[in-house]
Amino acid sequence: MPKAYVFRRYGGPEVEAFAEVERPVPGPGQILVAVRAAGVNPVDWKQRTGYRRPGESGEREFPAVFGNEVAGIVEATGEGVDRFAAGDEVFGNTVAGGYAEYALLPVGVSAHKPAQLSFARAATLPVAAATAYDGVHQLDLPAGATLLVTGAGGGVGAAAVQIARAVGLSVVGVASEGKRDFVEALGAVHVPSGPGWAERVRAAAPDGVDAVYDLVGGEVLADAARLVTDPARLITAGAPAEEAQRYGGARVARKRNAAVLEAVAQLVVNGELDPHITRTFPLDRAGEALRTVEDGHARGKVVIEVVR
Repeated sequence: MPKAYVFRRYGGPEVEAFAEVERPVPGPGQILVAVRAAGVNPVDWKQRTGYRRPGESGEREFPAVFGNEVAGIVEATGEGVDRFAAGDEVFGNTVAGGYAEYALLPVGVSAHKPAQLSFARAATLPVAAATAYDGVHQLDLPAGATLLVTGAGGGVGAAAVQIARAVGLSVVGVASEGKRDFVEALGAVHVPSGPGWAERVRAAAPDGVDAVYDLVGGEVLADAARLVTDPARLITAGAPAEEAQRYGGARVARKRNAAVLEAVAQLVVNGELDPHITRTFPLDRAGEALRTVEDGHARGKVVIEVVR
């Protein structure tokens, strides 16, 4: 039977395990994919603790497979699927997990993988890069405007900096001192995180910032809200919507469609977006891959590769 990395109940790393699972059967509007690579994201371990994504409903069934984005090869299609066929190379968001040999993808949030992209690079795009893309375009800033990105050294942050630069924005990126070289290489002005970071932003951008893309939440979001004059130019993917609304801002409005996936893939093909895969792990080391992200010190993206 196919192998998957699962959590058997809500809790910490102690509830994680490998399991043999039934090969999924695609339902209407779904495709079955033989996974070649799976992206690792903070939302993966947060779901293990009971976190539910905005709009997610229903009870989670256990054991639950980790993972929210994959790339692979179509094995079978469900009823009503005509955009994909067996043998197609694809990437997208998962229905119920992706740290596995097989995964189900909804066709609405799946796209054909460009031949120029490896499976590993494509697998990094549906969560982090697509979230970054949605947020930058939600702000709809004119070329030359200055965008502040908090958490600029993580997967979403690194993509947001690059996408913002690609549309002509100046970017100030807040991240740890250890990520200075990384953030500057992305094209942003680096500001060290930690106490006093907001004053350091004011010094780095004496004319102020036109918008904030927050990826941290909490006190960082509260401080960031004071740096922007128009609250409508404050968005977050690091805090709940009600927290952003407290300051007059909003949560990033995710489009979750194939058009966004195709757009971010084209940015990678064009050389305007580098997923910056910093570590890869085989499936049998999925737990180690997840710890790398859960510890909060990973630069760029972490990927699990499935060798068949």
